Parts: sequence; structure tokens; C-alpha cells
Amino acid sequence: MKAVAYLEHVGRVVEPVLDGLLADTAVPEELRLAMRYSVLGGGKRLRPALCLAAAQACGVSDAVPRLLPAAAALELLHTYSLIHDDLPAMDDGALRRGKPACHRAFGVATALLAGDALQALAFEVLARPLPGVAAAAQLPALAALAEAAGPTGMCGGQVLDLSAERSPPADSELWRLQSMKTGALIVAAVRIGGHLAGAPVQTLNALAAYGAHLGRAFQIADDVLDVIGTGGTLGKDTGGDMAGGKPTVASRYGVEAAQRMALDAAASAAAALAALGAGAALLKELARFCAARDR
Repeated sequence: MKAVAYLEHVGRVVEPVLDGLLADTAVPEELRLAMRYSVLGGGKRLRPALCLAAAQACGVSDAVPRLLPAAAALELLHTYSLIHDDLPAMDDGALRRGKPACHRAFGVATALLAGDALQALAFEVLARPLPGVAAAAQLPALAALAEAAGPTGMCGGQVLDLSAERSPPADSELWRLQSMKTGALIVAAVRIGGHLAGAPVQTLNALAAYGAHLGRAFQIADDVLDVIGTGGTLGKDTGGDMAGGKPTVASRYGVEAAQRMALDAAASAAAALAALGAGAALLKELARFCAARDR
């Protein structure tokens, strides 16, 4: 199955799972509506797809639908990060997934709390029993999610991103920023799929290397799209990095060079999976999609 078709398939099957997770009427209505507004009906669902594809590459043929809750947990955490990233104190984004950012629709306080609630719910969902998965396998999956979200992952990456607006980083620091802010959750997605599949250490390491290269490819493509894309196509603000003087791969090296670098990173991601053989074909397709995507 090609990458786009697989992403569409995962989107269709994970959407009702997310809907169910966000339907609890015990949650105060304004908070529940803000959470649903931000999560449902938009997004590529890339991180859930990577989780499921990694589990399939490790031999879990029925990862869809058996591991859908774990995939949904990744989307919940990812959406939390988007809500907070758009806040006025962060990137001050006005548009997300083709509609006003959460804080524009519900106010800053509710957006903050919606993000917090989605983060907590992600861990709760991933900690719930999964059919055919030993509890011991869920512990490292939870640890991988926490590592991606925490000070050496997305939170640390956001701090570096804010610092970069004040003082342009060296190339090595720019790569570090992107690996933490964007790459960490992509690495976690494939690692979680591997953990839940009971993959051996060597395979987990290969998946982590794949995720690191893929995270770079994805972020470089994002940098390029911020320059050449449109808000109508991407569903979010464009041109903000350039206008704000934020250093990116595209602004530092130019669009054409950045596009080549994204493709090179995708090739490195595919090469990291050599030991997995034909079972990794879908993951390789997803890497190529991320590098060459137009949205």
C-alpha cells in the first residue's frame, strides 16, 4: 500500500477511536469542545501511521485494528504540542489544520488546559491494556512517549526554538533543535510500534535510527513548505519563519538545497531499515512521502 493511501486508511480507522476517547461528558463542556475541535477532522495522522507500520514491520499483521488505541495516543500528544506551539507566547499561530488555532477559537486559558488534558489523556490511553500485548511491553512504550514529550524532547526543542529567534544557532544547534522539537515524537512513534510488537533491541535501534532520519526529512520539508506553500493548501500559517527571522534549513541553505537534503535524509531513513527486509517497505514509502510532500 502506497504511503498516501495508507495515511488515508489510518486516518479513517483512527478517527472514530479518537472521537470515542474525546466523548466523555464528565469533562467540562468547554474543555471537551476545545479538545475535540483541535483533534478531530484534520491532520495527516502521520505519527499513528508510523506506529502501526512499525508494528507491522515487526510482524504484527493485525496492528490495525489491534493497536489503534496506542496510535491514537500519539495523535493526542501531537495535537497537544500543536495547541501549545500556536500560543501567543510561543509561535503565535493563527491557523491550524485549516481553521483558527485553538486559542483563537476558545481563548488562551482554555487552549492551555486543552493541551494539558490531551497530554495526560495520551498517557492514560497508552497505559490501558491492549489485546495481545504484555503489560511489560507497554512500560517501555510509555517511557518512549514521555521521553519524546519532555525536557530532552519537544519541550526542550521548543525552548531552543525560542532561543533561536533571539540568537541564530550554529548548524549543529539547528539540527539539535529540530531533532528534539519535531524528530523526538516521530522516533517515539516507531519505537512504540516496535515495543508493542515485542521487537528485539537490534530492531528497536534500527527503528530509532529510521525515525531520527525521518524526523529530519519531515522538518526540512516543513521548512521548504513554509517558503513555497500556501495557507490554503497546508491549513496553517506560512511565511512566518522568514518574516520572523527564524533560522530554518530552507532559509539557511535555500529551497533547492533543502529539498535535496530532505530526500537524502529519507534515503538514510530507508537504509537504516535494511535488516528488516521486505517488511519495512511501507515505512520506506512513508519516508519518501515525508520528504517530497506538498502539504
